[in-house]
Parts: sequence; C-alpha cells; structure tokens
Amino acid sequence: MPSSLASLSVRRTIASLSAAAALLCVAGAAARPDEAVDVIIRGGTIYDGGEGEPFVGDVAIRGDRIVHVGPSGGYSAPRIIDAKGLIVAPGFIDPHTHADSFLRSPDPTVRVNAAWLAQGVSTVMIGVDGYGTPDVAEDAARLTGSGIGTNIVPFVGFGPVRQRVLGQDARAPNAAELDAMKALVAKGMCEGAVGLSTGLFYAPQSFATTGEVVAVAREAAIRGGLYDTHQRDESSYSIGLLGSVEEAIEIGRQAGMPVHFAHLKALGVDVHGQAGAVISAIDAARKAGVDVTADQYPWLASGSSLDASLLPRWAVDGGGAALLKRLDDPVTLARIRVEMQDNLRRRGGAGALLLIAQGFPWTGRTLEQVAEEWKADPRDAALRIIRQGIEAKDEGQKGGGAAVASFNMAQADVDLLMTQPWMVTSSDGSDGHPRMFATFPEKYARYVRERKVIDLRTFIRQSTGRTADIYKLDGRGYLRPGFFADVLVFDPVQYAPRADYMHPRELSVGVRKLFVNGALAVDDGQATGAAGGRALLRPRPPGCTGRD
Repeated sequence: MPSSLASLSVRRTIASLSAAAALLCVAGAAARPDEAVDVIIRGGTIYDGGEGEPFVGDVAIRGDRIVHVGPSGGYSAPRIIDAKGLIVAPGFIDPHTHADSFLRSPDPTVRVNAAWLAQGVSTVMIGVDGYGTPDVAEDAARLTGSGIGTNIVPFVGFGPVRQRVLGQDARAPNAAELDAMKALVAKGMCEGAVGLSTGLFYAPQSFATTGEVVAVAREAAIRGGLYDTHQRDESSYSIGLLGSVEEAIEIGRQAGMPVHFAHLKALGVDVHGQAGAVISAIDAARKAGVDVTADQYPWLASGSSLDASLLPRWAVDGGGAALLKRLDDPVTLARIRVEMQDNLRRRGGAGALLLIAQGFPWTGRTLEQVAEEWKADPRDAALRIIRQGIEAKDEGQKGGGAAVASFNMAQADVDLLMTQPWMVTSSDGSDGHPRMFATFPEKYARYVRERKVIDLRTFIRQSTGRTADIYKLDGRGYLRPGFFADVLVFDPVQYAPRADYMHPRELSVGVRKLFVNGALAVDDGQATGAAGGRALLRPRPPGCTGRD
C-alpha cells in the first residue's frame, strides 16, 4: 500500500476509534449489571421527556448522574425506591419564574425553594421580563454559594441594562449610550446568560423602539443566546396583541436569533378569540425559518400590578417620584384618570382585579370591593394604593401593595395555545398568585385529568424535554444515561394543587421523590432541606473577548 494511503488509513482508524470513544463517554455513565449505584427507582411508569411511549422500568442514579433507564438489570444499591403505580419523569423545568423571594432569602430553609420543589420543579429560569442583572457571574456565585434547592438559569435583562445607562427616562439612547448598553448585554452573555430577556410592556423598557431592542439583542444573538420576551402588548394598550407578536418575531429575524414568547396569552376583552391569529403568525414565522416558541401558564388570571395594568405609560416616565408629581397636578391627574378608565375596561372592570399583595388591609379583595368600602371611584382607589406603595418605599417601609390577579383570559384561547407543538409550561410564579405554588399540578389536574385538553405525555414533554431543547440545557430535561439526575417521582392520583386565589401559598401535594443533581430534595412529599441546586451557566460562547 502506498505510504499516503497507509497514512490515510491510519488517520481514519484513529478517527473511528475517537468517535467510538466519544460515544462511550456519552453513555459511559451507564451501569453494568451487578454494578453498585446509589439509588434505584424501581418499577415506575417512565416518561423520559421525549416523544416516545411510556414504559415500566427502572432508573438508576450514581452521584449526580443517571446511569440506567430501562428494564430491571440486576443493579445493586443501598436505597431502592418502589415506584410501582407511580410516574417517573425528568424534574420539571420552569422557564419563567419570579422566585427571588425564595432564592434570595436570608433563611437557608427558604432558599431551598420549596414552592417549586413541591410541584416537581428542579430548574427555574431567573431574570425574566427583562429584569435580569448583567452581572451574571457575580449573581450566580452569590446564589449558589448561599445554597439553593433548585437549579437556576439566568437571563441578562434589558431593564437593568437600560436603567444603568438611561435611568427611567423616556428617550432614545445616543450612539455612545447604545454602545454602553450593548457592552452590558455582551458582558452578561459572556458570563453565562442563556439569552436576553425583555419586558417591553413595562416602563422604562416600554420606552425603547424596536430598532433599539434589535441593536441590543444582536449582542446576545452573536453569542448564541435567544430572545425571550414579555411582549410589548398582550392586549390593546399600544400596538395591539398581533402587532406585538409581529414586532417580537421581527426582532428575532433582524437580530438573527430564536424568539421565545413568555406567558403567551390574549389578555383582555378586546383580544379574546385572537389566539388563532397569534398561532398563525407564529407558524408562518417558523415556516419562514425563524425559530419561535412560547410558554404559557394554565390560569385564567394574569398577575401584574395596578400601575402596570391601569396607568398610561407616559405617566410613569421618570419613576415613582415623577408619577407622584403628576398625580398632585389637577390637570395631569384628570388626563391620567381618563386613560385609566379605558385600561380598566380592557381588564374587565374593577371586579376582575383581585388585590393579592400579602399583608395589606385590601388583600384578597377586588378593587371594586375596596372602592365601595372607601366610597371612591375605582380609579381613585387604585391611585391611593399605588401612591401608598411609592411613599412607603421612599420611607423604607413595606411597599408593593398594588399587586393584582387580573381575570381577563378566555378559556378557549388558553386551550388552543396549550395544544401547540411549540408550547411549554411556565408558572410566571410571583408572590400572591397561586401560580407560584401550584402551576404544574394545576395544569395536570385541570387540563390533563379533568378536561383532557392534553394527555399526560404531552404535559410531561411540555414540562421537561421540550423546554430543555428550547434553552439548550445540555444534559437536562430527559431521563437518559449520562444525563444529570434531576428525577421526579409523583403519584398520578394524588398530584394536585392546594393553592388558590384566596390561599396562594399552600404547597402542592403528590410529589413522592425529587432528585436535583442526585440530591434528594423531596422525600415522601416533604422538602429535605438539601441544597443541590446549581447555576446552569452556558460555556463562554464565541464572540467573547477579555474585555467582555
């Protein structure tokens, strides 16, 4: 054989051996019969997070990894969990949460994040709605160093980026300011953020033009990130629901990145019935090559605040102090009240706004009920609550009493969106709304068991593997050898919500076991206190330099 061909043959042989070795590394965690592992979950009905049919078998765990998924294989372990009659699935992934009150608590027993663990959630996204810090590495180190019970996936947020450069002002950045914003996004991405999050409905993010968002988002795009958005309008406040959907898709198209709609919905009486048109727009974009996905929570009431729901955006330009000055001016106040009336109509009236901030005299009552007690117009009652929150915050007291659950979604729209092949489950979990404590079991109980809108396999897929695929969470979202041991065991009969709008902080029931990175976080329905959570930071992506 000529030397050149011999050399080529050797190289091919080496390449083949290297490829085989790589495959063995991927599956290398798979245990052999009679080999010791730490835990065997035996005889459960396994939904592996994919599209395949469920099957009865075992899951074996060693350290922080899954080493076997399949028929019983004679493995030995010091702990064997009898899962007969139970569902075994990947730990659920919640792509849109406001879990900060737990994860950042000074109390280590709170930082385990029991509200999510009790639902079977092992991983949560943070920094959503455009609120993620650009100081991603520092924040992740602080959180994991304190001991957290769930994994976290951080976003860099458009809000803090814009505020660091422009404050609360309703104006466009100049060239130098735009460069400063872009640098902050690049910094967050290079430190491990999964993408850029925006909340264009909320001031001051709402002051940004589409072009400004594209310019900033491109910094995340060139570093492999996705665009996750609380879109500019879910109703008819400004550009309308469909106009807002098109804007978000256009941002992704121009920036060159996937688009993910947070808590996709048709909010308010003006847009009920438009879910079909939203779906058509997303499907058309996907067909045209834009990677578009969405998440959704299974509740008919959204969670927001009185100021975001009722005040015109111009009224909050400059922040709370500027708003108070406008409220003290009779002419400006009259203009605000006029615009509030139409916003109140959009929300279905004062009776559709349930005040859910905890620990206030109005907690658990509708704005209509409070207004009647105060013998006030609902707009004036809302402004009184908003003012109280701003003034209390300025004095260093407890503020935030303006949180509301807004009953403004149509069941048919929720159902239709839930059945789409690009939809996943999220909680948007926030204080005072039962979705913080009960979203995943609520969806299972109401939409799988009771109303049969989707089946169990779809519910698990929308809570695990599909979500991991969207956010490119390597080694998560599936029950596969070599993957991280985020494993859930729940009772298909007992798994249910306990929280409701009057009692929003009741832990869900029915989770028998939950492992987070191999650590037992829930045992027989009780949080163990194990702080097995990690920050799932992306590897330093292309496009990063020592200055990023």
